[in-house]
Amino acid sequence: MNNFKKLHQAVSQKKTLLGVGPMSKNIVDASIELSDKHNIPIMLIASRRQIESQIYGGGYVNNWTTNDFSKYVKRKQKKNNIFLARDHGGPWQNQMDIENKLSLKNAMKMAKKSFEDDILNNFSLIHIDTSVSLNNSVSFNQALNRLFELYEHCFIFANKNKKKILFEVGTEEQNGSTSSLEGLELTLNELKNFCTKNKFPMPTFVVVQSGTKVMELRNIGSFEWPTRIKNELPIEIHLLKTLEICKKYQIYMKEHNADYLSTESLNWHPKIGIHAANIAPEFGVAETKALVDILTENNLKEEREKFLVISHKSNKWKKWMMKKTMTSDYEKSIISGHYVFSNKEFLDLKKNIISKLNKKGINLDNFLKKIVSNSIKRYLKSFRLI
Repeated sequence: MNNFKKLHQAVSQKKTLLGVGPMSKNIVDASIELSDKHNIPIMLIASRRQIESQIYGGGYVNNWTTNDFSKYVKRKQKKNNIFLARDHGGPWQNQMDIENKLSLKNAMKMAKKSFEDDILNNFSLIHIDTSVSLNNSVSFNQALNRLFELYEHCFIFANKNKKKILFEVGTEEQNGSTSSLEGLELTLNELKNFCTKNKFPMPTFVVVQSGTKVMELRNIGSFEWPTRIKNELPIEIHLLKTLEICKKYQIYMKEHNADYLSTESLNWHPKIGIHAANIAPEFGVAETKALVDILTENNLKEEREKFLVISHKSNKWKKWMMKKTMTSDYEKSIISGHYVFSNKEFLDLKKNIISKLNKKGINLDNFLKKIVSNSIKRYLKSFRLI
């Protein structure tokens, strides 16, 4: 059975598919090992910042290019259950696009080249996200027109190169609230008209606002709020109505930003019928906490402090801060830790840490991978995948 069939089979069995952000090599390895052990599909959802085409400098995860990443996963997995997926592909989704203040024309050109590299390197799922703009907000029609242009480009390119791909679409950023049902219906109707006219397949997934949003070290969305929100349906009713619309258009619902939800909330995902959910920063934080803990437990105070400083000065925590944040410097370092795992300064420090832990019979990466694996398993169990 190929991985496309496995994906659809899992959904048909009332399971929620899991998308894992490849925040580090250990997270990638843990995902592959769990996928092989339990013979289940897992999506590795790589953003353009994490994994990127060589022509754009690669990504921050293990300094992998798209080709490096694809080859590594293919070589590492045994049962072909890993689904390589591009997460948030599109204009201005790469830091280089923003730093160079690219025009729309050039940002779209770069996005197309990045997608082409994904397709050539056997990414099976392409998420097209046109919600980002350099200077101002993107209107619905602007987002839709850019989506259609990229959709057509990817479909034609894949066909030309005899590659099969599935599409995921989303035209707005997660805001912690829920999608307008009317807006979702309008989006899917426009997509259906576009695909029918051009004889393209409909997307496999649509990203919906399900009341999730990650900030700092928690989920601040409305999914778990005990109180009702003015002018919004109760979340359980809203999700059921959302799923009805998805069923009408024969498309799966994808939830982003499901990190840090309680196990009780996660258990409801397959019960409600949520088809798939993405988790990313939580796994990076789990690995970072594990690293700090093992340094503390083994009295490696100097190494611990050096790591926290390296992480903090990266400033990668800034995007996760809420207004009027009370987050401590220590917590900021925990949030941004995984961003520096391939940083030369950290790699030099890590060599020293490994040497000292080896003398105590501790394999650092095996320890970190075990912690990450346990974190991933919480979702696999709740989503009825294991």
